[in-house]
Amino acid sequence: MTHGLTTIIYPVKDLDRAKALFSELLGTEPYADSAYYVGFKDAGQDVGLDPHGHSKGMTGPVPYWHVADIRSTLAALLGAGAETLQDVHDVGGGKLIASVKDADGNLIGLMQNAPAE
Repeated sequence: MTHGLTTIIYPVKDLDRAKALFSELLGTEPYADSAYYVGFKDAGQDVGLDPHGHSKGMTGPVPYWHVADIRSTLAALLGAGAETLQDVHDVGGGKLIASVKDADGNLIGLMQNAPAE
């Protein structure tokens, strides 16, 4: 059902401080650097910093599972008892994300890459 777990996004309150910390930790500069998202790539892993994450209900880092069909995967998780945290939405370039909370309060992210043209 998934293509693996290769993205984790951290909600941050001070984007500049978090960017400096993760630059040191990962030993690299971000590949994406904007006021709404900072992204790093390290060892095949995407690490994102979201300065608006707390206001979206993120209580800690959210792992994003890459899926082929985000809408059907979201529906299946909701059918299994998860609650919607963020409905499916485009974050740019056709990439779709959504997130849910399970019965234990764990956050689960879903990501679908933009279709190849």
